[in-house]
Amino acid sequence: MIALLLALGSSLAYGCADFLGGLGARKAHVLRTVMIAAPASLAVELLLWPVLGASFSAGTIGWGAASGVASAAAFALLYRTLAIGPMNVLSPITALISAMLPVGAGLFQGERLGLAGLVGLPLALVAVVLVSAGHGAGSARPSRTALLLAFGAGAAIALQLIFLHQAPSDSGVAPLIVGRGVSSAVTLAAAGLLYRRLGAEKPAYAMSAAAGVLDSVANLLFLLAARSGDLAVVAVITALYPTGTVLLARSVLAERIHRGQLVGLGTAAVAVSLLALT
Repeated sequence: MIALLLALGSSLAYGCADFLGGLGARKAHVLRTVMIAAPASLAVELLLWPVLGASFSAGTIGWGAASGVASAAAFALLYRTLAIGPMNVLSPITALISAMLPVGAGLFQGERLGLAGLVGLPLALVAVVLVSAGHGAGSARPSRTALLLAFGAGAAIALQLIFLHQAPSDSGVAPLIVGRGVSSAVTLAAAGLLYRRLGAEKPAYAMSAAAGVLDSVANLLFLLAARSGDLAVVAVITALYPTGTVLLARSVLAERIHRGQLVGLGTAAVAVSLLALT
């Protein structure tokens, strides 16, 4: 139950962070948004260091750094994906990709899926098709570029979670600190190289910082959940986060959710629930 509650909390935090990050990336270049979000996230993890402790072994530093590189890619790809929109289509696609890869990693490491899991994985694939193709009159269809970005963002998120899970269980918040330090450095370096392409628009500072803080909270809750439960189960429960993103997009941006998309979202929910039962 503890792992389940932690994973659900991580899901909620990720959903809110993605919505704010996507909105922030609509106001300025995505790198300007990430330049605010990543350091804000690092600041939260440094504040948690005295409370939760940290042990910086070689394994912790290695896996933490790997998660940081994946995190930098996930930040940029995800926020750019959500900036292009529509959020209520692209967010669930990203979530399903980010869930299926950790499931595969968990199975490779010896975790076993029961009948529910064997049904849930094909359903997840069906949900991807339904959500991405679901449309009605006046609905916004995602472009090919947006779909590719969504798949890339999902893969980057999955790698980040897998790498965090590999860090020693007694390392405290050290993997998060190392990872966020690396992702912040990568982001700032990329921004420096592409400075002339960033445009003159100022980022939404408060919105971007809030996205970073929530992302840090989500990472922490996921790490704690993965240490007390199976990676495959925790990952798919965490993947429920598009629910929050889609509902916020509906209430704040008035993005329409059509019948085909509702069927896809419902199928995704069933798939994630079946996988969680394993």
